[in-house]
Amino acid sequence: MTAIRCYVMDMDGVLVRGRVPIPGAQAWITRLLETNTPFLVLTNNPLYTPRDLRHRLASEGLQVPESHLFTSALATAQFLAQQRPRGTAFVIGESGLTNALHHVGYTMTSMRPEYVVLGETLSYNVEQITLAIRLVAAGARFICTNPDPTGPTESGIVPACGAMAALIERATGVAPYFVGKPNPLMMRQALKTLGAHSDESVMIGDRMDTDIIAGMEAGMRTVLVLSGVTQRHEVERFPYQPTTIMDSIADLSLERFP
Repeated sequence: MTAIRCYVMDMDGVLVRGRVPIPGAQAWITRLLETNTPFLVLTNNPLYTPRDLRHRLASEGLQVPESHLFTSALATAQFLAQQRPRGTAFVIGESGLTNALHHVGYTMTSMRPEYVVLGETLSYNVEQITLAIRLVAAGARFICTNPDPTGPTESGIVPACGAMAALIERATGVAPYFVGKPNPLMMRQALKTLGAHSDESVMIGDRMDTDIIAGMEAGMRTVLVLSGVTQRHEVERFPYQPTTIMDSIADLSLERFP
């Protein structure tokens, strides 16, 4: 098999659990940086810019350079730039999404936009959702950053992009295109950013239904870590399997890949 040259990894459940770094996570990141090994940390969360996300992780005790952070907002912006360069979009989301779209030359507008782009926001607005419904019904293409129906907060779960997308789809009859995991498109965008090929890359994740399936469908080898939501006895229920299973990121070595 081709030697491993690049690593793509999920963030929540792999490097951090809630707001606490997983033991061994910082040592793993430091090892990748010291050996100049190409890697990206992926998250379906489109709220934050890479700079903001770097600061947030640093405040939690995990140092990851912003150039190694890749969000579903960045993947969405890259996808739209390829589909319709310098287009127009009505956007529901925070700075992580709007900055990414501005960076690729998109114009934000509610006047006959080519796309309605739905991401995460700290407070969904009924008027914005209503306008999105009307624009999609009028012919705007419907794009979503990620399919997650809920997101965690310190006070409990909150509706996320997938839940709001279902509302818009039910009202219009138009299904959205989700860019984030488990769509393997996000993996291919990450590999393109790294300048890497799937044969020489590994996806590390804690969820079978997003991380592992996306990595597998992108042609990558996969590592399931048991430090997140998936327990070992649950793995056999899936029709696809990871390349290997480890207790945590601390068990992974650059010198040895099972």
